[in-house]
Amino acid sequence: MMIKNISSRLDDIEVKELLAYSVFPDPDRLDEAVEAYRKPNGLDLYGYEEDEVLVGIIGVDTNGDELTIKHIAVTPENRGKDYGRGMILELMLQQKPARVIAETDDESVGFYRSIGFEIYSLGELYPGVERFRCVYEVEEE
Repeated sequence: MMIKNISSRLDDIEVKELLAYSVFPDPDRLDEAVEAYRKPNGLDLYGYEEDEVLVGIIGVDTNGDELTIKHIAVTPENRGKDYGRGMILELMLQQKPARVIAETDDESVGFYRSIGFEIYSLGELYPGVERFRCVYEVEEE
């Protein structure tokens, strides 16, 4: 699996659609996310294409040797096929971070746990919505 930086393609409808899946369904949140990838030295957005069709995106914030996953999404018809896992592992191979962090909800916590992330509850950050911090410590070779 090869992922590539697609930060220059933020105006593509397929990129925006995937990004929309990874933010709370709110047009303002989508616009904020797009702007975060446009900023110089801002977030980096990577995409995975299969047969020239964008199947998934992963957006990260790099801080030293720490990667924070800000957005991850796979097209609905391709979910459950390990593309999400593949994008995270490929990014770890390319970037070689010491630690990968993600914050997620109850719905996605099992996904991160299955890859080997340690899960920590952050409590209810929004009423009725428990959030989790998922941390993956990359072992030294």
